[in-house]
Amino acid sequence: MPFDIDAAAAALVEARRTGKRLEALPEGARPGSEAQAYAVQDAVARILGPVAGWKVGAPGPAAAPARAALHADTIFVEAETLPASLFHVIGAEAEIAYRFGRDLPPEAGPYDRAAVLAAVVTMHPAIEIADTRFATFGAVDAHSQRADQQNHGVLVLGPGLTDWHGLDPVTQPVRLAIDGTVLHDHVGGNSAVDPVRLLVWLANEGARSLGGIKAGQVVTTGSCTGTDFVTAPTRIVAELPGLGSVALAIG
Repeated sequence: MPFDIDAAAAALVEARRTGKRLEALPEGARPGSEAQAYAVQDAVARILGPVAGWKVGAPGPAAAPARAALHADTIFVEAETLPASLFHVIGAEAEIAYRFGRDLPPEAGPYDRAAVLAAVVTMHPAIEIADTRFATFGAVDAHSQRADQQNHGVLVLGPGLTDWHGLDPVTQPVRLAIDGTVLHDHVGGNSAVDPVRLLVWLANEGARSLGGIKAGQVVTTGSCTGTDFVTAPTRIVAELPGLGSVALAIG
C-alpha cells in the first residue's frame, strides 16, 4: 500500500483545528521513515500557511538534528498569559532562539558557522511548550511525532538582544522556575551541546524543502532544561543571565 501523505496531513490539521486528539494516524498514513515524516510535516506546513519559524534539536553532540516548521499562530512575542484551552498537555522547556535578518536560500549555500551567524539579528530567551495532536503524549512512534511538528505546542519569545555576539550558548547559564520553584539552575544543558551546529544544519539541509531560512523567521534550538510537564494554572519563568528572561502564565 502506498504511503498517503495527504491523509496524514489532513488528520493532523483536523486535530489541530478541532482539538479532537488522534489515537494514531490513519492506516496507510503512518510514516515509516524520516523522509516520510518530513513529507507529512511539510504538507501540514503548506496547509497552515507561511513558515514563521523553526524548531531544531538533536539528542547528542554528534547526532543528526531534526526540525519542525512553525507558524505565526503558535509563536508569541513577550506574551504574558495564554489560555489553558490552547493545550492538551503542557511541557515546559527553556530554550535559546535566534531571529534571522536575511534570507539564507539553499541554492546559495553551503553556509559555514560565520555565514549563518552573520544573518542573525537578535538572540532571545524562549519558552517552548511541548504538546501533541495525539491522545497521549509520546505514545505514538517517533516518525509520527516528527510528522506532528516534533511535539510543538507554542513558542514564547523574550526580548531580543542585538548585542549577543559575546554570548556562548554552550556556557550560557539557565534557570527554569515553575510557580516560583526553581527546577533547573545550571550551565548549558542542551542535549545537542552546541546550538549553532543546529542552525548551520537547518540552513544547509533542514529547511531546504520549504525554501530555506527566511528573513524574519525565528529558530529555537532545543531545550536546555528537558521537559517538565505541568498543569494549569501555572507560571513558567525562564532566566538566561546575560541574555534575558521570559515568563508565561497559563490559566
